[in-house]
Amino acid sequence: MPPPALSYSALLHHAASTPRRPPPLLLLLPWRALLYPSATSARSYSRSAQEPRAGTTTPVPEGATPPVSKPPFYFEAGYALYHKRPSRPFPPPFLSLPSTSFSEPLSTHNKSRDRRPKVNGEMIRGVSNGDDAVLVSDYFIGANDGVGAWATKEKGHAALWSRLILHFWALQVEHANYDPEHEPNPVAYLEKAFEQTQQATSEPNQWYGTTTACAALLSADAHSPAHPVLYVTQLGDSQILVIRPRNKEVVFKTTEQWHWFDCPRQLGTNSPDTPRQNAVMDRIEIEEDDIVIAMTDGVIDNLWEHEVVENVVDSIDKWLHQKSSTDPDKEPAEQTYADGMRFVARELVNAARVIAEDPFAESPYMEKAIDEGLSIEGGKLDDISVVAAQCKRRKG
Repeated sequence: MPPPALSYSALLHHAASTPRRPPPLLLLLPWRALLYPSATSARSYSRSAQEPRAGTTTPVPEGATPPVSKPPFYFEAGYALYHKRPSRPFPPPFLSLPSTSFSEPLSTHNKSRDRRPKVNGEMIRGVSNGDDAVLVSDYFIGANDGVGAWATKEKGHAALWSRLILHFWALQVEHANYDPEHEPNPVAYLEKAFEQTQQATSEPNQWYGTTTACAALLSADAHSPAHPVLYVTQLGDSQILVIRPRNKEVVFKTTEQWHWFDCPRQLGTNSPDTPRQNAVMDRIEIEEDDIVIAMTDGVIDNLWEHEVVENVVDSIDKWLHQKSSTDPDKEPAEQTYADGMRFVARELVNAARVIAEDPFAESPYMEKAIDEGLSIEGGKLDDISVVAAQCKRRKG
């Protein structure tokens, strides 16, 4: 039974209006599962070995329209991903199920076809990682964290929500007309992406989910076009971190947004949060060669900020040393920086994974839980997603 101080009607109102809650039609769950969803899930550290997936830019549809705006700076970027469980397959119509028999009239056994998920007839941008999603382009990177509790619901698809919002957000950025004289508006782009995701997940069938959102858009200063400017948008507890490697300095980091412990602001089903009301946008003047890290809470719940900075700087040095040792005739400037950023992202994911899978480790998540009076030890087993991007100037 719920505590005496909380009436049943109050509990219904609380559950229906608060993030990380199932819809009202699922109120048969115990009250503790409604108020403290993470408290009902057992933590298990017995897992088969899994190497992080990694890459540079995420796929773009063949023949895609070039972006309207082309900043004088760009990202050399890479990403790395490690999931606590595989992504739930997207439902139709986002993913067409394969034919079950060669004898079916609509069988496609006689030709190959694109099996990547689509929305509105176009390939969904980005890459899924469990319930997370990341996207990497020349000047726009993002990392969204879908709320995993939706995976237990019949129509719950947090991975779909996190991926679709990044997809539509990237399209809004590509279609936007901005330059050093006309600043971009990433929050407005996210608001439109949110509306498009709501529409896509309500017709013809309704799919539930919520996700945090964070992204960084690279442009140039209007008063000094030779200097890069970063537009960072944040809603929830994923994080953007800007590091200056030459002096191991944190130039900027986003601030986590919470309703309460383990319940960040998020976009989607039953959440009161919206980009226009709750997203925060920061404009940061950066330098060429600064490193921009977009990461979900699978990193920041397991590594403190100084550990992230140390890991990133050490990884850059290690990669440059390895490349130089392999081909000493090559100058560092001639090497592929995107490969270096992929290496940086993979090393950071591996460091977070070590703590996440250690039930006896000390972690930021454990520290926050203790501050809330909760007895939680060790790291937090979660999806771990990292995008590492280095700011570079376009030649010519």
